[in-house]
Amino acid sequence: MFRKRCLGGLGCAVALFGAFGGNAPAQLSLPDVNLTRSVSGQFVVTYTGPGPVGSPPAAAARADLVRLAPALLAVSAERIKQTLWRELGVDSAAPWRGKIFLAMHPARSLDENVTVFSEHFVNGWDYHVALPDVLPRTRFVRAMTSVVLLEFANRNAGGQSAEIPAWLTDGLSQQLLATGAVEIVLSSPARARDGLMESRMIATEHGMDPLARAREVLLDHPALTFEQLSWPTDAQVSGADGGVYRASAQLFINELLKLKNGPAHLRTMLQASPDYFNWQTAFQNAFRADFAQPLDVEKWWALQVIDFAAHNPGPTWTPAASREKLDQILSVAVDFRTTSNALPVHAEVSLQAVIRNFDSARQMTILQTKLRDLELAQFRMARPLAALTAGYRAALVDYLGQSQEIVPASPLGKHPLAASQKTGAGDTLKKLDALDAQRRAVESTIQPDIWRP
Repeated sequence: MFRKRCLGGLGCAVALFGAFGGNAPAQLSLPDVNLTRSVSGQFVVTYTGPGPVGSPPAAAARADLVRLAPALLAVSAERIKQTLWRELGVDSAAPWRGKIFLAMHPARSLDENVTVFSEHFVNGWDYHVALPDVLPRTRFVRAMTSVVLLEFANRNAGGQSAEIPAWLTDGLSQQLLATGAVEIVLSSPARARDGLMESRMIATEHGMDPLARAREVLLDHPALTFEQLSWPTDAQVSGADGGVYRASAQLFINELLKLKNGPAHLRTMLQASPDYFNWQTAFQNAFRADFAQPLDVEKWWALQVIDFAAHNPGPTWTPAASREKLDQILSVAVDFRTTSNALPVHAEVSLQAVIRNFDSARQMTILQTKLRDLELAQFRMARPLAALTAGYRAALVDYLGQSQEIVPASPLGKHPLAASQKTGAGDTLKKLDALDAQRRAVESTIQPDIWRP
């Protein structure tokens, strides 16, 4: 049985199981190609010949592309593995159990996927990676991170392969790209100039913040929830969401590694993954000391995101932009039908309408999301609306019955409120109505932004 993964484009986050005919291994190890082995012997590279894609000017101008050669691929694979082991605290002297066959072929386009096959034998697992010789750097590092993690997780596996969550693969691969892409990923020169081969290079300065790129992305986009990280869409995995998923995954991994025994817990999770049908159970058991219940990780992650935003608020929004953002947060998009046979109608309702008309479960889901949005936005609101944002946040916290002892202090210098019991709907509605009246008064004084060339 083979385990197949598609990494890079549409379908990247989907793992497919199935039996493959005898021609699949033959396609990955053609008898007329030369073999290149890495220094440890774990990585075996095959190559069918140079491809035509690397020569066009469009390819040469793209600094994000990696141009692979057999020897460079073998060295890069070893460096990626060693860098991953340092991040996770894995003993690099521990023997590996499965060979990784890297079958490189001429690139047919600049946007090809990378496919990973896991093959089970009586004495263990081997891995086959089919990849083009020219591909984006992010896709290459992600694929190598995936197969290296899979080999580690399956070292003591029986007939069931480990399931590696996408956030772990993407979070670690983004960390590797941020901290040492130039050193770990070796690429052939892109073009010749005056008889000398040269390449454009993305340099990484040591001592710089590895989360710098993630901070840029998350300044204007809220980090994804743990639930969203657990089930990413194809667009998110491919980076078509503006990098929000990748930035969120990198931040999530960074925060997990900061936990007491965080690297050890991640190693435990990986090693135990083959014993379970899903990674969620392995994660819960490995991090039980930190998250006693599944909901605890959601709460912990929400706090890390809030703390991240508090320490990195970015530029303050203008009063007009703050007004627009607050209006957006306080509106709830709903679809309803006037009759059972009518088409759904889109509308926006207030928080008060949610409290009056929605059932308890739906209320909690909506209001908890709005609470998180308010907590993140208050650090960037213009002064006229910052206090109002904090007021809305406090009203929701009281209604939801949550303790504000866990919420960071207001940027305006006010102290967190004491823990409070869940207040009644009537009192909350009065608070929200009063805040709406104050907001209308403040907004009436705000002039629209005027853009000048």
